[in-house]
Amino acid sequence: MPDSTEPPNGRRHDKFERLVEVAHRHPPVATAVAHPCDQVSLESAVEAARMKLIAPILVGPQARIRDVAAKGALDIAGFEIVDAAHSHDAAAKAVELVRAGRAEALMKGSLHTDELMGAVVKRETGLRTARRISHCFIMDVPGHGDPLIITDAAVNVAPTLEEKVDIVQNAIDLAHAMGVAEPLVAILSAMETVNPKVASTVEAAALCKMAERGQITGGVLDGPLALDNAIDPEAAAVKKIVSPVAGRANVLVVPDLEAGNMLAKSLSFLAGADAAGIVLGARVPVILTSRADALLTRLASCAVAVLVAAYKRANPGAAFG
Repeated sequence: MPDSTEPPNGRRHDKFERLVEVAHRHPPVATAVAHPCDQVSLESAVEAARMKLIAPILVGPQARIRDVAAKGALDIAGFEIVDAAHSHDAAAKAVELVRAGRAEALMKGSLHTDELMGAVVKRETGLRTARRISHCFIMDVPGHGDPLIITDAAVNVAPTLEEKVDIVQNAIDLAHAMGVAEPLVAILSAMETVNPKVASTVEAAALCKMAERGQITGGVLDGPLALDNAIDPEAAAVKKIVSPVAGRANVLVVPDLEAGNMLAKSLSFLAGADAAGIVLGARVPVILTSRADALLTRLASCAVAVLVAAYKRANPGAAFG
């Protein structure tokens, strides 16, 4: 007979459940929720507040927010609502709450990601830092021991070598915030040897040398590595790759957005993985969720933001730009 604790779809979410448990060690994070004007986005904020992960400030057309809450039987009586005319206005006002020191995180509601990120990256009124902004998926892959961080599969389309330095550093800092003392970072390509005809292999080698010279800190890098020998010890052994990273990587840095997007979606749709998402490199973590995400996945994204915010408080100026 099947285990009665097994979810109906036969998938478990142990790694995401652990993230939420760890996040509970910290106080709820004041979070500006931009335009939570549909059932899924408002429910995410309400449930994350109920779980004591975030303290939401709802930013958007007040009448629409209250209407969504009434129709979905969602209790928002204790939440502050900042009225905004429309989604672009909501994004701008949510960013301003961060700039004013009233919020330590941003959360995407029912507006388009580009609208929120457009407000985040504005030079005069946004949340830029010296660090390049990048996105990380935190993947809960069934059968794989630890969460996998994949970057960048959502923000930087074709990053340069210089931009990849920040992408890698953001991911390392995220791993530290999640409690990984020594992140093992695989710089992915289609092969594990340097080939001048394949630019990603040359950049991978350069990133590894930059880490040796202290230009990237806090993790152990190796690359180029193909996906199989980055995460599978047997594949690494077959190729005779001697490396502390090969076969054991917990951070996967992809060559470009297309490769990252396909890798993350392959894991989701073929391996039954779930993907929490967060944007780093701004003044505060930005929680990106999809309407297609399961509730636990959305809560895991909030939990990661809690851990990042707590890490930033404990290490002022030392991480994420």
